[in-house]
Amino acid sequence: MRLNEQIRVPQVRVIDQNNDQRGVIPTLEALNMAREAGIDLVEVAPNSDPPVCRLMDYGKWKYDQKKKEHKARVKQHNVTLKEVRLRPKTDEHDRSFKVKRARLFLAKGDKVQFTMLFRGRELAHLDLAEKMLLGIVEDLADVSKLEVPPRKMGRRMTMMLAPDKVTVKQ
Repeated sequence: MRLNEQIRVPQVRVIDQNNDQRGVIPTLEALNMAREAGIDLVEVAPNSDPPVCRLMDYGKWKYDQKKKEHKARVKQHNVTLKEVRLRPKTDEHDRSFKVKRARLFLAKGDKVQFTMLFRGRELAHLDLAEKMLLGIVEDLADVSKLEVPPRKMGRRMTMMLAPDKVTVKQ
């Protein structure tokens, strides 16, 4: 954006501070209008013929833009991935404790990955592990949705839950 004396074309189309078009006038006359009003002449459309300039308080406009950008940045929530690790032999009480923790993560708006770790002969009972993971999905169905169903990768089985948009608290 060009301001005031940086505008080097002979004529400009002027829009005043009330959004009224003043028409095509010489640049020097537009600069004098801006000085009399105590504001800036700002080139908003340099590629049109003639270029379009607006009479505005450029400093105030920049300040307002910065405030809008800051407000948008504050409102956004970065989704992080939390992991909850389990074993096929994890007791019911411990499992319910981990589900309660996962519920808190989901309420904050984070994704939760459940990882079932296998050792030794535990790999023979993949069906029991998958049943436990699907039970967790049912327990958390009111605050989440299943994003990645249980999958076996080597000696682990993973699934991912995403927060349900209706229940997320900011």
